[in-house]
Amino acid sequence: MPRRSKPAPQDAQIEMFPARLRLVREAAEENVHRYYALEVQPDLFGGASLVRAWGRIGLSRTTRIELHADEGQAIDALRDWETAKRKRGYATDTNHGR
Repeated sequence: MPRRSKPAPQDAQIEMFPARLRLVREAAEENVHRYYALEVQPDLFGGASLVRAWGRIGLSRTTRIELHADEGQAIDALRDWETAKRKRGYATDTNHGR
């Protein structure tokens, strides 16, 4: 029986529109150690949700869920939040990846 080739791992290709993102802002001299996490998830009604979580690293967090008509709109909202947070000094968390 011929062997089937294995599909490429999911992380072998760079995501054009990532559905998950974690940003951090750390400034020890100002005692700032914060994170902002964004994730697009499907909902039960055929739409998509953007789950936002933020807070001080190592402490409790605040979470908000935004409902969107489809995944494309949720990803657009994720990009808008990413742009706003990067303007405030947040950068991609290299310890946790995308």
